[in-house]
Amino acid sequence: MKTFEVAVLGSGLAGLTVALNLADRCKVAVVTKRELLDGASNWAQGGIAAVLAGDDSPDSHISDTEIAGAGLCNPEITRYTVEHGKEAIEWLISKGVPFTRDQSSDIGYHLTMEGGHSHRRVIHAADATGHAVQSTLEAKVKAHPNITVLEHHVGIDLITSERAGLDAPVCRGMYALDNKAGRVVTIGADRVVLATGGAGKVYLY
Repeated sequence: MKTFEVAVLGSGLAGLTVALNLADRCKVAVVTKRELLDGASNWAQGGIAAVLAGDDSPDSHISDTEIAGAGLCNPEITRYTVEHGKEAIEWLISKGVPFTRDQSSDIGYHLTMEGGHSHRRVIHAADATGHAVQSTLEAKVKAHPNITVLEHHVGIDLITSERAGLDAPVCRGMYALDNKAGRVVTIGADRVVLATGGAGKVYLY
């Protein structure tokens, strides 16, 4: 059995971000069904919306989001996401993501205005933002001594308290199919993070 402090199932932007944020103080495993760059995040084009320019504001971004969301947005989550957007972009820049530069901009990066936005607030890396972000974080993940990447491992079940014979309701790892070896492996972990995406399948249409 392989044992870690944290096991992250999924290697998209969310999974790699969690792994990098924890790895300086924890032994982390990133479990992915194919290779690190094979997830949907790698194919995202466009860019990432955040309040970065001096003439923009969180309230404007929140208003635009609520209008585009047709009344379905959770106000607390919307405000939290918008108010932490700049911080997230600054973290990506600190990791080396090569967003498109614009020396005439007050922030030094090119911002576009996409549908549903009233200001230029979409930062991007040409028209392949997802690939730029994923490939940058992939290199950081592979180089980090506290992160073990388990590619071609398909998560098939969680090791819950019931399976482990424990009384407290906890999760202590997962079982994964190692496709190359053709066998199921046990991955023990104090914490398990599910970062498997699939939000587009939440609704039937």
